Formats: sequence, C-alpha cells, structure tokens
Amino acid sequence: MRYIQSAESVCLGHPDKIADIIADAILDDLIKKDPYTRASIEVLITMGLIHVAGEISTDAYADIPTIARNTLIEIGYTKPEYGFDGYTAGVITTINDQSPELALGIPSNGAGDSCIVVGYATDETDNYMPLASNVANEITKKLDTLRKDGTLEFLRPDGKAIVVVEYEDDKPVRIQSIAIMIQHEPYITEKSLREAIHEEIIKKLKYREYIDEKTNIIINPLGRFVIGGPMADTGLTGRKIVADTYGTAVASGGSAFSGKDPTKIDRSASYFARYVAKNIVAKKIASKCKVEMVYVIGLEKPVAINISLEDEKIVKRLYNFTVNDIIEMFNLRKPIYKKTAVLGHFGVDEEEFLWENLDLNF
Repeated sequence: MRYIQSAESVCLGHPDKIADIIADAILDDLIKKDPYTRASIEVLITMGLIHVAGEISTDAYADIPTIARNTLIEIGYTKPEYGFDGYTAGVITTINDQSPELALGIPSNGAGDSCIVVGYATDETDNYMPLASNVANEITKKLDTLRKDGTLEFLRPDGKAIVVVEYEDDKPVRIQSIAIMIQHEPYITEKSLREAIHEEIIKKLKYREYIDEKTNIIINPLGRFVIGGPMADTGLTGRKIVADTYGTAVASGGSAFSGKDPTKIDRSASYFARYVAKNIVAKKIASKCKVEMVYVIGLEKPVAINISLEDEKIVKRLYNFTVNDIIEMFNLRKPIYKKTAVLGHFGVDEEEFLWENLDLNF
C-alpha cells in the first residue's frame, strides 16, 4: 500500500516562530530567577509591534521589552528595510497574575491544565523522527545558518519548507516533493536564488538518496519574496503545533508548547510521551510507536493512556509517573525553553533535552 506523509518547518524569522521564541525567552528569564515560576505567556507580532500577554505567578521580574527586542536582533531583524526590527519595535505588555482559583485549586504535584498529549517515534531515521520532519527541519536550519554566517547574504529571516514523503508497505521510499519559500533581498534574481538553494541546500541534504528525478523541487513559486516577516503576516504563539511535533505522521494532541512552564502538562507530558515512544522503538519493541495520554487539571497522574502496541505491563508502569516525576526526570525547572523553540522540541541532540535519552527501563 502506498501513502504519503508530510511535514513543514519554518525559519527563525517566520512571524509565528518569532512569537514562540520570544515567549520562551521570557519564560527562561523568569525560571532562571525563580525555578518555580508558573507562566502561560502569549505573544502577538504584527508590523512594528510586539504584544506580550498572559498569566504569571512568580517571585521574579523580567524586563519583557528588552528581552523581546534582543530576541528580534538575535533572530536577524536588524534592518529598518525589513519593516520590523529589534531597535524600533514597540512592545506592549498585559501580564496578569495567575487566577487565584487555579493557584488554590492545583496541588503542588497536580497537572496545571487539562489536555491530551501525543508522543511518537519511528525507526525510519537515526533520531527516530519521521523522515519528512527531519528533511523539513534540516532545510530551515540550513537556511538560517547560511543567512547568519553570510554564505547566502541575500537571504532574509522569513521562510518555510514543506516536504512530502511517499511510503510503501510502511517504509519511506522516496521524497515526492520539497517546497521552499524563502525571503530574500530585492537585488537577487529568481534564477540565481534557485540555483543557490539547489547547490547549498538540496544537493547537501542528509537524506538526499530519497530524492529522484521525479521529485518535485519548488523554490519560491510566486517568484519574489522580498516583503515577509511581521511586515507581511501577523505572528502568534502556538500556531506551529504540527511543525513543532511530527508533521502528519501522527495526530497532534492540540496543545502548543512555547511560553508554558513545566507544570503545564501539555508541554512536559508531551516531552514524556516522546521519551516513552522513542525508548520503545529504540529497544525494538516496535518499529514505530504512538503514545497518547490524557491529563485532568489538578490530578497528579494521567487518567488514560493508549500505546500503539499490546503490552499491559508498559501501560501500568506509565500510570505511576506523576507531574513532579516528569519535571524532575527531565530537569525542567531550568531555563532550557528558548532553545526548544529555536532548535525544535524533538529529535534534537542537545544535552538539556533529556526526553531524547534512551534510558527508560520498563
């Protein structure tokens, strides 16, 4: 049986991703000063303006305007001709205290929200991620690197990649299409840009053996892409859930990650579900695995668990993990969150990303 799976990834300068990175940069600053910060931070980005909103319970103080502007500069919004830059962008903050009902009603070891979380792993790649996700993420990360190091000096910060992979008998057999939309300086010609992307990106992909003569390579299908970023589109935290997870390989739990402290179980338990799925596949218990868990606000443990394999022992073991167990296991009271928004939440080889470790004993 033949079918397809697809995935998208966005560059650091995509408006939605800017919002995610700013939210997690603020969260990191608060957690660094007060590890027990509780926060749900939302960021809206539009032309010339950053609006930071949300609810926070903390003993720390964050200079939100400075963090937001510095983050824009780090991403690469440094020129006024981009229509949005870290030196002139306005910042509005409407941060409120956490609801007293939540503060009183959630025990110290209880879930900070009600949610469904999904984790996934597959043996089709060496980091146990879907092939389409790996290829899409590699493209956008290379675009960001080539822009920042000056190799492709005509690139601007906004961009996106969408990859479609064809499967036969549950194994990837070829990349059906790659679409790259990348913002650029006005002086570069369409022909020169496409040739440069082919040479520096397509020909150097890690999984290029899946590209054949029929693979449809699409680069800037509209031709020009000079006006981009928040000058062209509004950005908002949490709108890149599928890009932040596993593409279409598995259903999303529906919750976003960035701006949320680890008691928000839709973030921390998503990391745990990935950890479980990855360890199951790495131990060759299954070639691919989906872990679905349901949490209810205030309760310590999940109320339901479903794993795409028949092993009651594993399921019973997972019911014993509390919210605090997950937080302690992954050392989630440290300022590690901006890095997840920049590098990706899953399939990343970083010392702080303990949910990618293969050390779970069933």
